[in-house]
Amino acid sequence: MNERVERLKGKLIVSCQALPNEPLHSSFIMGRMALAAKVGGAAGIRANTREDIREIQSQVDLPIIGIVKRDYPDSEIYITPTMKEIGELMEVGPEIIALDATSALRPGGVALADFYRQIRETYPGQLLMADCSTVEEALYADELGFDFIGTTMVGYTKQSMGLRIEENDFEILRRILAGARHRVIAEGNINTPEKARRVIELGAFSVVVGSIITRPQVITKNFTSALESIQE
Repeated sequence: MNERVERLKGKLIVSCQALPNEPLHSSFIMGRMALAAKVGGAAGIRANTREDIREIQSQVDLPIIGIVKRDYPDSEIYITPTMKEIGELMEVGPEIIALDATSALRPGGVALADFYRQIRETYPGQLLMADCSTVEEALYADELGFDFIGTTMVGYTKQSMGLRIEENDFEILRRILAGARHRVIAEGNINTPEKARRVIELGAFSVVVGSIITRPQVITKNFTSALESIQE
């Protein structure tokens, strides 16, 4: 593990992403968002697309978890789903590449194990993070050899519907930590400082926080919803 990545231990990674249908969609804006995160003390950035990552790298010297979100008609997987997206990310060289490591098949009917082997054979030195939605998926990704295991997809897949990362004092995370050999990154609905602190106390290597920091429309909706509940 390189020194830059080691510095993420016990620290905050801020996810700076805005999709095409969102108000802040712009590589320039994501670069400035990453800079603001750094000023606030973030130790790393998670970012989407080669273009955003390139701009972020021009603004901050922090380790990056890179992804490419792209939809394919024959698969429900959209986080770095094929070697095309891996190749795009390798052009900008993020320290870690994250990809969906759930049980669904990838475009073309490719299974996770086959995709993982293809990445390792093509880019043997690249650090990889598995975005998982269940304990079983996380432990399988750990067995395959992913460098980092993430809870990113908990509650966002059919097989994890209704699950919440914080339930029963982060039971899902604790079970993954108890069984995984590789480092675990807590991500997904970590939307308060207290939750972020707790997952680190439990043993997560680091914690990724996104929408509650970098999506103003989501933050605003939290406030407006609270006010609407009074009016009702």
